[in-house]
Amino acid sequence: LQMADEALFQFLHSEIIQYVNSAETGESENGRCVSKLENMGFRVGQGLIERFTKDTPRFKDELDVMKFICKDFWTSVFKKQIDNLRTNHQGIYVLQDNKFRLLTQLSAGKQYMEHAPKFLAFTCGLVRGALSNLGVKSIVTAEVSVMPACKFQVMIQKM
Repeated sequence: LQMADEALFQFLHSEIIQYVNSAETGESENGRCVSKLENMGFRVGQGLIERFTKDTPRFKDELDVMKFICKDFWTSVFKKQIDNLRTNHQGIYVLQDNKFRLLTQLSAGKQYMEHAPKFLAFTCGLVRGALSNLGVKSIVTAEVSVMPACKFQVMIQKM
């Protein structure tokens, strides 16, 4: 059942990208497509974190919240933990996933690198939405150097 769920999630994610991409035309379409996907992810992240944390004791600090995102939240969504979490202790966190599930269906070839932002936007929104509902305002961006590894950078916005 787990494998079927995962395949369905990956298929749904691909279809959402196709749908949003086909709805946008013109030269600013890529930015709009990424923005729409990020906003969808934000709403989903808000909803998921509510369900995942309803029986969780309060987090003691920002780092505690980020550890929860990297372990429990990531595992619930992607069936594995984040491979590496780094911070500069000044509000910037880098979450590294060495085999990001939503990039594995894209070839490891460089020719697909231009499509990577579309495949990462939903997840950036997912993390931003989850953090938002935990009272942490952030900007989440992603970068890929070698597929399917990617890094998500979380910049905490001080209130």
